[in-house]
Amino acid sequence: MEEFHTLRSLTPDGRLILLSRSIRLFAFGALSVILVLHFAAQGWSETQIGRLLALTMFGDAAVTLWVTLHADRLGRARMLGAGAGLMTLAGLVLPATSNVWLIAPVAFFGAISIGGGEAGPFMAIEQAALTHSLHDAANRTTAMAWYTLCGSLAAALGALTSGWLDSYRAVFALYAACGMLLWGLSRGLSPAIEPREHESLAPRFGLRASRPIVLKLSALFMLDTFGSGLVVQSFMAYWLHRRFGIGVASIGGIFFGMNFLAAFSAMAAGRLASRIGLINTMVWTHIPASVLLMALPLMPSLPWAIAILLMRACFSQMDVPARQSYLMAVVSPGERSAAGGVTGLARSLASAISPPITGALFAAGWLSAPFVAGGALKITYDLALWRGFRSIKPPEESSRED
Repeated sequence: MEEFHTLRSLTPDGRLILLSRSIRLFAFGALSVILVLHFAAQGWSETQIGRLLALTMFGDAAVTLWVTLHADRLGRARMLGAGAGLMTLAGLVLPATSNVWLIAPVAFFGAISIGGGEAGPFMAIEQAALTHSLHDAANRTTAMAWYTLCGSLAAALGALTSGWLDSYRAVFALYAACGMLLWGLSRGLSPAIEPREHESLAPRFGLRASRPIVLKLSALFMLDTFGSGLVVQSFMAYWLHRRFGIGVASIGGIFFGMNFLAAFSAMAAGRLASRIGLINTMVWTHIPASVLLMALPLMPSLPWAIAILLMRACFSQMDVPARQSYLMAVVSPGERSAAGGVTGLARSLASAISPPITGALFAAGWLSAPFVAGGALKITYDLALWRGFRSIKPPEESSRED
């Protein structure tokens, strides 16, 4: 099969990147289940939790921007190790204190995922390095699908494991341990993942030729991520707890099922993109997921809600490999880390705005509003993306048309 051929063709660095992604998303998936519940158990109000999550995302944006714009000069492997150190710091400090003056700086600088997905500068650097490890551009989308699959499966296992552990502190300890393991793995990456001398970056934002398209995509990605940020996994866990009265173990099991289905749905992206194109794959698989998100609060019982969540998971990750592949395809090779960093910054800033809004809506008793608003914004993003970029083809699609 084409998918396994791509996997076998990866260099040792490429395989190490997939392993690192799996360990990191395992940690992120575990933490996202208990993060809001942990702060609620400490007596924080929903509004305060929303503000803290916003601070986390603003910090994520700042750290991501700085690291990704310097990664190709200071070393991609070195920056991945630094990010792993920030994860370890967060896992050690957050459970040890309830003092806001200690928690706030760790929330700002620590690599913390509030949605169970990526956080920090890792993805932008890894995608640039993974693209470097490919010998054939036609394999890029499939490689990104493997990257997404590894992350989603690991996040599913992390969510399930979080429900098995007997305390929130155990989850934080697991998170810190994963950070230390990732630091060790970063030391095993070879110089081959670093950019070549002729691919050196332009000084301003690390972008030159690719700047216009990256800025346009960043604006659209902000809209999509703002919608997603209204219903991040940490708040969804809290919503399930409030709406149906279920505990961490049950929530972890639900998230395991969601991430498991999402993981394998991502593998369809490569074949689908080869037939209908990357932009069409991004748009027409994303809209059904957004419609199902809007339908979730209308479900009358927990089984119906679980069914909607699992159905949504079948579509929710199909656009991700296509989006990652498209970005890496339409920018210059020496600008890939910076392009990932700038779009990641845009997504992080948008994510930072959303949690306080969701916290305020939950506090006011408007439990359905974040889901409806989030889905509507994401559909708006899809239509705007299709209209603005359907004529801008990646090289492999242009060559097929010729």
